[in-house]
Amino acid sequence: MRIADGVWPVMITPFTEENKIDYDAVSRIIDWYDKKGVAGIFAVCQSSEMFELSSKERYELAKFIVKNTPKHMGIIASGHVAVTVEDQIREAQEMIDLGIQSYVFISNQFASEDEGEEVARDRMEYLIDHIEADSFGIYECPAPYKRLISPELLKWCAGTGKFSFLKDTCCDLDQLKAKCDAVKGTDLKIFNANAATLLESLKMGCAGYSGVMANFHADLYVWLVDHYREEPERAKIMMNFLGAASMTECQVYPVNSKYHMNLEGVNMTTRSRRQDHNLLTGSKKLEIEELHAITETFRKSFFK
Repeated sequence: MRIADGVWPVMITPFTEENKIDYDAVSRIIDWYDKKGVAGIFAVCQSSEMFELSSKERYELAKFIVKNTPKHMGIIASGHVAVTVEDQIREAQEMIDLGIQSYVFISNQFASEDEGEEVARDRMEYLIDHIEADSFGIYECPAPYKRLISPELLKWCAGTGKFSFLKDTCCDLDQLKAKCDAVKGTDLKIFNANAATLLESLKMGCAGYSGVMANFHADLYVWLVDHYREEPERAKIMMNFLGAASMTECQVYPVNSKYHMNLEGVNMTTRSRRQDHNLLTGSKKLEIEELHAITETFRKSFFK
């Protein structure tokens, strides 16, 4: 099952004042993504606060997203946070059976930080042999620790014929080039999570963007991915803006993205289970408001 090239936002989870998932706001986010022209949604990931959701919440959230996402948009999902292999297999199969396009493993769940890549590969092989699915993905999630997938292991993944997606977080063009070369001619596509290296990584063979900043101005990333070949000079201008704007990631994420969604007319609280929403102070809110304003100014100038 091939994954479409393009932009795959890492979906945030809105919460009510009572700390429950706000499904009305989830619907509004899906509509916003659709209007921005993204290829699909990466649901139940770190941006979704999956580590802070119960197993039931992860399942119900994915179920709702599958049911309410337009058919022309793809859906991949993770939720790969269970401790035991048996629970990982059971929860993965439940997620897959909902009808998602690809189930995404978290790379650091394959082995502990002091275990080598051979151990990780053996556990990957065990999991894909015991889960019924047409497509798997891998996310180099930075929490609880970051395990990058080597080009050699990625080549093995591609060779199984079961992997179609990698969310890469190495933030290094040399590594990205080696990974792109390793999977060239296969069905495994690499999606860069790092905004600053995005344009160059697309030229190397990455299939698109799957990162935090698609929750702020997804349409600009869509334009870059769709037009960088035929409009290289304008693509560089777009990249300069996106790279500078991506420093917003260093703020109180995902709280700041929820505040920004409100500025976009996508109403929700700024509540988060991962970050204290009060850390988004008045001055930080002003920074997000200024980002929103300058983005609108840039849009009008760029697309005039």
